[in-house]
Formats: sequence, C-alpha cells, structure tokens
Amino acid sequence: MRILLIEDDQEIASRFVVRLSESGFVVEHAHDAEAALAWPDPNRFSALIVDLGLPGMDGISLVKQWRNRKLTTPILILSARGSWQEKVDGLNAGADDYVVKPIRAEEIAARLHALTRRAAGQTSHKLSAGKIELDPAAKAVWLEGVQINLSQMEYRLLHLLLLRAGHILAQGDILDHLYSMTSERDLNTVEVHIGRLRRKIGRDAITTVRGLGYRLER
Repeated sequence: MRILLIEDDQEIASRFVVRLSESGFVVEHAHDAEAALAWPDPNRFSALIVDLGLPGMDGISLVKQWRNRKLTTPILILSARGSWQEKVDGLNAGADDYVVKPIRAEEIAARLHALTRRAAGQTSHKLSAGKIELDPAAKAVWLEGVQINLSQMEYRLLHLLLLRAGHILAQGDILDHLYSMTSERDLNTVEVHIGRLRRKIGRDAITTVRGLGYRLER
C-alpha cells in the first residue's frame, strides 16, 4: 500500500519511512502542507498521515482543504497535542483517526491497516477473496487453509489486490503501490510480479482484462 506522510520534522519522518517500509508500505514524504497539496492525485494513495504542527498551513487546514476537494482517502492525524478538544477538531475537520506522539510505528501500521480495510468495505481483521486469506498483522497468507510463502513484493501485490478484490487495477496504479516515486519504475515488472503470484495462488485467481489491467476474483 502506498501512503503519503506529511511531517516537517525530518528525523521523525525518516524514522517512520523506514519502519513503515519494513511493515510493507510504500511511503512518500512531503515536508509541509503546500508540498502535500502539490501532489497531482492524492486519491491514489491508500492513506494519508498528517502532522498537525506543520509550518505555514497547519494540518487541520490541510485536512479541510482536501475534504473540500472531495478527497476520499483515509486520513490519520499525528499530533503532539492530545486534548479532547483538539481530537474533536481534527475528526470534525475530516480525519478518520487521531494519534498522539510519541507513538510506535507498529501502532501506526495497525491503524493504517484498519483504516484501509474499512475504506475497502472489509470488516474482518483479515482480508479474503475466494480461497485466499491474508492477515496484515501477522503478514501471513493462506490458500485453501494452508499457509503459503510469498516474497515481500508478492505479498504487497496480493494485499493490494485483496483490498480491491473484484475491481480492475491498472498497471500504473499497481506500480504506484509497489514502488516509491524515487524508485526505478517499469510497467513490465507488474506483469512479472503478477505471473509469479499466479504460480502461487492459482492462475484463475487473477484475471487479465486486456487494455485495462488486472482483477482478483472474489
């Protein structure tokens, strides 16, 4: 899953980028609200993490602007301020969750998984489609009840497909969720990863929709 972190403290940002990347997220970073608003299509992210104490435009104003622009991506607020009034203000501005620093990256990862599950209409803590089941907390995958081993990239791809099960994902969208903007990117690698994943979960599990992309069957 690809997320955007808006945090002006470079040390905190670097730490979260590393730890969340280790948890399987592709993390982009913007150092202030203006840089975040400059992203061409924030709806292509799975989630957004917004620090409230940003220089210039504050985090609450950023959240309000995004929601006024009809952005539907889940937003998690990260703040050093934890009074009930500030939490209410953040949630009323359009945020979906609010956490107070200091916080461990593992908790943020768990909250992001919960937000993206709800956004995808999934109520269980596990994601499933057909004979496939994935547990984001355990990073484990089962096929017909038998646990299978996936590479990190195969796991990321399957996680994304499960979140959008039954829907077509374009190659470009898949690429965005597998690699950061600073990585070398090639659309042909998507076909390679799809092929490898099919060999492990079954060729019929993923349908190629010619000219449009791929769909994980429910």
